[in-house]
Amino acid sequence: MYFNAEEVLPARLLDEIQQYVQGAALYIPKQGERARWGEKNGTRQQIKQRNLEIAARHRRGESVARLMEEYHLGYDSIKKIVRKYGKERL
Repeated sequence: MYFNAEEVLPARLLDEIQQYVQGAALYIPKQGERARWGEKNGTRQQIKQRNLEIAARHRRGESVARLMEEYHLGYDSIKKIVRKYGKERL
């Protein structure tokens, strides 16, 4: 949403802000904590579950090449997942 700062901010505050930014759009975040990427729609949890499955399958002897093919991930991505989640259980 866009607002004209002259219409919504007190003159003193606008003068102070103009010391730092003039003639540009300025994003002002909401107060409070922001949700991390993927927390609201469940994507973060789905990816963690996928990564745990990859690590478990690797522990059971599945090759990195097979995991790369099935999950459409690169070698480095699979190795990183295996390192990070290698000891965690589903």
